[in-house]
Amino acid sequence: MLLLGGDRPDAVWLEAFARRMSPVPVSWKADPSLGYTAEQNRSPEVIRRRVGAFLLRILKGNRGKGGDWVWIHNPGLGRNVVVANELARVCRARGVRVTWHHHDWWFDNRWARWEEMRVHGVKTLRAAARAMLPGGHGWMHAGINRRDAARLRSAFPEQAVWLPNPVEFKAPIGVRQAKEARAWLAKRLDGDEKSPVWLLPCRFLRRKNVAEAVLLARWIQPEAWLVTTAGASSKDEIGTWTRLKAAAETHRWRVRLSVLDGAPSTAPSVEELLGASAVVVLTSLVEGFGLPYLEAAAAGRPLVARRLGNVVPDLELLGFRFPTLYDEVKVSPGWLDWPAEIERQTRLFAAWRAGLPRVCQDWVQLPPWLDKTAPRGVPFSRLTLTGQLEVLTHPAESTRAFAMTLNPWLRRWAARAETGVLPCVTWRAGTTEKLSGRAYAGRFWRAERLARSAPPPREEEAESAQEAFIRERLSTEHLYPMLWTSET
Repeated sequence: MLLLGGDRPDAVWLEAFARRMSPVPVSWKADPSLGYTAEQNRSPEVIRRRVGAFLLRILKGNRGKGGDWVWIHNPGLGRNVVVANELARVCRARGVRVTWHHHDWWFDNRWARWEEMRVHGVKTLRAAARAMLPGGHGWMHAGINRRDAARLRSAFPEQAVWLPNPVEFKAPIGVRQAKEARAWLAKRLDGDEKSPVWLLPCRFLRRKNVAEAVLLARWIQPEAWLVTTAGASSKDEIGTWTRLKAAAETHRWRVRLSVLDGAPSTAPSVEELLGASAVVVLTSLVEGFGLPYLEAAAAGRPLVARRLGNVVPDLELLGFRFPTLYDEVKVSPGWLDWPAEIERQTRLFAAWRAGLPRVCQDWVQLPPWLDKTAPRGVPFSRLTLTGQLEVLTHPAESTRAFAMTLNPWLRRWAARAETGVLPCVTWRAGTTEKLSGRAYAGRFWRAERLARSAPPPREEEAESAQEAFIRERLSTEHLYPMLWTSET
């Protein structure tokens, strides 16, 4: 097995991975041209030549005999469209089979990728579809959730499969490890060793909707600390991270962001922090698979999370039951400058829409909340960061009672938190096996046998599938002002 990427893999991770793959040998090769194009200083033509030459060197021994098989991780994100195009070209020429494993999409509230792709030669939606969803003999497209897999099957009926991530469920950490992790946290929580901790295990991205986690923690368990693990994932996210961190410090909120960012090697692992927490919280607006749902289950911790329509049904099908999920958190427009928020959103929406490919501008559904008549309750997730911070400046004791009339489930959950503990995720018989490596391999090889004998699809099928994806992602359900721009 040969791993390819733009950077050298983390040594500890690579060693553990190689150990798990034994007796299959694992090696790696890296070339900077395979990294995100936005983080390279090379010209598009130089990147294309380097990527093409690199892939040819790797696959030079294959002559259509099926000796090589390439698995490309998350090409639909569009962070290096040159790799996708060159990989398809080289693999077609040499008869190499490819599995395109899709986790996220460039058009799913990531429209900044569009201009980036145009710079690197993908100047039309047709070209984007052929880069992200190419067809070839024996090739296979794998979707990480059933909603995406169904879209893929519309284009590739015999070459698409639902392939959720395999998950190994370890036993919860021991009491001693949990106490040590909690003591480590206490040093970062003003010495507080007793107050409960709500943990949001994630890199910091706008789509994680972290301010909503702050709001939920203060309403359901006001004495709790809200803690996140990693730092900002890219330069596009630093502004949001900085503003939220500054607000938390200014107003003395019980919040600690990115506690593991820059921490020494002796710091607790995410698994140990989960074991030291009272509640795991997941307020993401967009997820491909939803690993934190399973991390909470494995740690035996209550989970407060959004009911994401492309994630929760899959996990329930696999045998999980989540007792504390919500759809939206409604807030009073009186807790912020509503006219200013509407004016701000109207301006941001117009600028965002104008930046879409021209044909896509007509597919966008208008946000129904962009109305100067203030509703009784507005979803917190549909506010800009500025609006969210205005809501959070109100002390919890001044908003909690009315929040419970807007969100009746809050009262029940707060009562459970006061008298004992929130209920944990439950598992049904066979759940672990359904996400095992054995089950993963079974899904994959069944799909591979079908794909192997299927004729290559027409290029037009990829275009129609991408259009269906984009139209869905531009519906009201998927419109979030925080994701229109990094400056909200």
